[in-house]
Amino acid sequence: MSFKEMVAADNSRVFCNTEEFAELRRVGYDGGTYYDVPVVMTKLKEKDRSAPAKDHAQGIYLVTAIVHFPVETLEGHVPEKGNTITISDDGDFDREYYVAQSGCEGNMVRLELEAYDE
Repeated sequence: MSFKEMVAADNSRVFCNTEEFAELRRVGYDGGTYYDVPVVMTKLKEKDRSAPAKDHAQGIYLVTAIVHFPVETLEGHVPEKGNTITISDDGDFDREYYVAQSGCEGNMVRLELEAYDE
C-alpha cells in the first residue's frame, strides 16, 4: 500500500468517521444540496469585525471556520474562493459562509470560511 493510499484510508476510517471526528451535515453549493456530508469543522470562532470609519453598526461579528470533507460527497465539486456555501448546524438552521480559501489534497476538500453574525 502506498503512502497516498494509506492517507486516503485513514481519512475515511478515522477523520471522516462520525464516531470519531466528523458530523453529518447538509451542504448547499452551486444550486445543489448534498445530504449527510461528513464534515469536520474546526477553529470556529467569533471576533469583532474591522468596520470602516463610517460604519457604526455594533454587535456584528466575523465568524471564521476551517472545514474538511471528502471531495466525492459534493459529486467532485470543490467550492471555489469567492463563492458562498451553506452548511447546516446540528438542527435545521443553515448558515451561509463566504469561501475565503479553497483547496483539495488527498481527496479531502479544505475550506476557510467567513460569515457575519449578530
